[in-house]
Amino acid sequence: MTVVATNSYLAGLLAGRQPAAASPVAWFNDLRAHAVDRVGAASVPTTRDEDWRFTDISPLTKISFQPARAAVALKAAAIERFVLPEAGARLTFVDGVYAPELSFNNAGIEVSNLAAGLAKHGDLIQRHLARHAVFDDNAFAALNTAFLNDGALIVVPRDVVVTAPVHLLFIAAEPLAASYPRCLVVAEPGSGVTVLEDFVSLQDAAYFTNAVTEIAIADDASVNHVRVQREGAQAFHIGNCAVSLARASRYQSVSVAFGARISRYNLNVAQAGEGAECAIDGLALIGQTQLADTHTCIDHAHPHGVSRQQHKCIVDGAAHAVFNGKIMVRQGAQLTNSSQSSRNLLLSAKARVDTKPQLEIFADDVKCAHGATVGQLDADEVFYLKSRGLSDAAARNLLTYAFGAEIIDRIPIDSLKHELEQTVLAQTSRPS
Repeated sequence: MTVVATNSYLAGLLAGRQPAAASPVAWFNDLRAHAVDRVGAASVPTTRDEDWRFTDISPLTKISFQPARAAVALKAAAIERFVLPEAGARLTFVDGVYAPELSFNNAGIEVSNLAAGLAKHGDLIQRHLARHAVFDDNAFAALNTAFLNDGALIVVPRDVVVTAPVHLLFIAAEPLAASYPRCLVVAEPGSGVTVLEDFVSLQDAAYFTNAVTEIAIADDASVNHVRVQREGAQAFHIGNCAVSLARASRYQSVSVAFGARISRYNLNVAQAGEGAECAIDGLALIGQTQLADTHTCIDHAHPHGVSRQQHKCIVDGAAHAVFNGKIMVRQGAQLTNSSQSSRNLLLSAKARVDTKPQLEIFADDVKCAHGATVGQLDADEVFYLKSRGLSDAAARNLLTYAFGAEIIDRIPIDSLKHELEQTVLAQTSRPS
C-alpha cells in the first residue's frame, strides 16, 4: 500500500466531517482545527511501520465509512441486555452521538456529555483534553480529535470516593458508520472511582470505531478502569488510552477484547509522580480470522513506582493475536518494582500469536522482571483431569476456561464479571 493511498483514505474519512458548530470556547475550536491539520499530514500505518509490523489494517482502507449525522432513536428495550444494575451513572452514545434519553447520573459527581461540560469545567478540561493522548504522530488519535464534540466527561472531586461504577456505553447501530468515542476522566486528590467503557453492537455489518480515552489521576487518587470490547464480527476497532499518575496514585485496569474483525488497543501509562502504582490485566479471546493487537507502555519516571501487568491471549481457528508490552524505567526512577507477564494459548494449528515484552531500564536500583509463553494446553494437566473422570474434551474445555477466567475474575463489577465468564465459557467449550 502506498503512502498516497493511505493519505487519501484519511482525507476521505475527514471529508465526511460536517463543519462543527463553533464553540464559544476558543481553545476548543483551535484544538479541533489543529487536529484536522495533523490528519492532513498523516498516513494510515502499514506493516512497514515497526509498531504495526504484525498488524495489517489494509482491509479497513478498502471500506468507505461515514460518521453518523444523528443518533439513531433507540428504545430502552434495545439496550436492556447491556444494562449494568450496579451502575450509579450511565452515559450512552449511539454511533458516537450522545443519547441523553438512555443516560442517567445518580453518582453524585460530574458525569456528563463533554460538549455540555465545557461551560462548567472549561479550565479543567483545557488542562487535560488532548494533553495526555497526544496526536501529532498518531493518525487515529488526530482523527478522533478532529471530530471532537460529544464525549464522556467524568470529574471526581477531591476526597470523594464513588462506590457505584460509572458505565460508558458505546453502541454501534448503523452499518458503515464511523464513530469517534471520546472519554476524559479527572480524579482529583484523594478521590476514587470505577469506570467501565463498554463497546457493543446492535448489528453485524462492517463499521469503524475509533476511540480515545484520557485519565488524569491526581495525588493519592484511585481509578479502576474496565474496558470491554465486544464489537460485531465485521467491525474495525482502534482505541487509544493515555493515563497520567501523580504522587501515590493508583490505576487498576482490566481490558477484554472479544469482538471485531480487526482491533488494536494502545494503552500508555505515565507514572508522573513518586510512589505511583498500576496493575494492568488484559485478555484477548478470538477465533476464525480475527486479529487482536494490544500495545502497552508503562513509563516509570519517578522513584518508588510499582507496576504489575498480566496479558493473556486465547487464539482459535486462523486468528492472530499480537501483544507488545514495554516497560520504561527512566534515570532517577530508583526503587522501581515492575513485573510483566504475557501468556498465550493456541487452540488450533493455524492460530498465531506474536508477543514482544520489553524492558528499558536506565536506573540501577530496581526490581524488574518479564516473561512470555506461547503454547497449547499442558498435557499433564489434561491427563490429571482425565484421571479424575473427565472426558478429553471436558478436561480441555475446563482448562481453557480457567486460563481466561483468571483475568475476568479481576473485574470489580459482579454482574459484568458473571456475564463475561459465561461468554468465555461459551467460546472456549468444544463438543465432547
